[in-house]
Amino acid sequence: MMLQPRTPDSKTPTHERVYRALRTRIMHGEIAPGDALTLRGIGKTFDVSMTPAREAVRRLAAEGALFLSSSGRVSAPALSNERIEELATLRALLEPELASRALPRAHFALIERLEAINQGVNQVIARHDASGYLRMNLEFHRTLYLRAQAPAMLAMTETVWLQLGPTMRALYGRLNRTEPPYHHKLILAALKAGDEPGLRLAVRADATQGLRMLKG
Repeated sequence: MMLQPRTPDSKTPTHERVYRALRTRIMHGEIAPGDALTLRGIGKTFDVSMTPAREAVRRLAAEGALFLSSSGRVSAPALSNERIEELATLRALLEPELASRALPRAHFALIERLEAINQGVNQVIARHDASGYLRMNLEFHRTLYLRAQAPAMLAMTETVWLQLGPTMRALYGRLNRTEPPYHHKLILAALKAGDEPGLRLAVRADATQGLRMLKG
C-alpha cells in the first residue's frame, strides 16, 4: 500500500512526526487489515531514515495497532472475534462514562458543534467515503469526551479506536451506509435534555452496534 506524505512539522522530532501521522491514518482506517508496509517504504514516504520509521512502528505495535515481523514486514493485524468482543466491551465501559462526565459541561456551544460535525458525517456518507465517515464519527465522539476532563480515560479510549480503525473501515466499506447514524440523534437529544441514563444508553449503543456486525 502506498502512503501519501504530508506536510512535515520541523518543530516536532522526526520519530514523533512519523508516529503521529501513522497513528492517525490507522485510526481513520486508511490502512486496511493485512496491508503490507515496510520500514523502508515508511521511511521513504516521510523522507526519514529507517531508525525513526522503526521507532514509530514499534510504538504502534506496542499499542496493538501494527504487527512488525522479524523480517521488517509491517501490517495492520486482522482482529479475531475474541479480540473484537474484548474491544467492544472496553468501549461499552469507557465511552458512556466519558459522556456522563461530559454532561455537566455540555453547554449550547458544544451541542451546536456536535450538530455541525454530524452534518459533516452526513456529507461523507453521501460521498460513500468510508475513511471519511470513520474520521468524522470519531471527531463527534472525541469532541464530546474532551468535555469529560478525564485525559487518562480518553487516552485509553483512543487506543481502543486505534486498534479497531482498520477493521472498522472494512466494515463501513461493506455496509455502504446511506443514512446518518441513528444514535447520534439520540445522543444529541439526551444532551439537550440533560438525560444521563439516556445519554449512557445511546453512547453505548452507538459504540458497540457496528462491532457486533464485525464478528463473523
